[in-house]
Amino acid sequence: MKRNSDFLLREVAGTVVVVPVGAAATAFPGMITMNPTGAFLWEQLETEQTVESLTAALLENYEVTEEKAREDVLRFVEKLSPTGAITE
Repeated sequence: MKRNSDFLLREVAGTVVVVPVGAAATAFPGMITMNPTGAFLWEQLETEQTVESLTAALLENYEVTEEKAREDVLRFVEKLSPTGAITE
């Protein structure tokens, strides 16, 4: 999976959000709020990733168990997939 280039990460009033641009703004007219972990995962999606590679990236950069890291990745993917922000 990879992030859709029609969605951009921005900081708005101290909150990190992903916003659609262009045609994506018509399909998804909203914003997606990100916590620091979500923003980290979003940045990883600049290149093609898998659930396993994202889990490994969390394990390398955060003090978290493998189970928790995988749960966080799956929740992240579940949240973003319906919006079109990530492509699989």
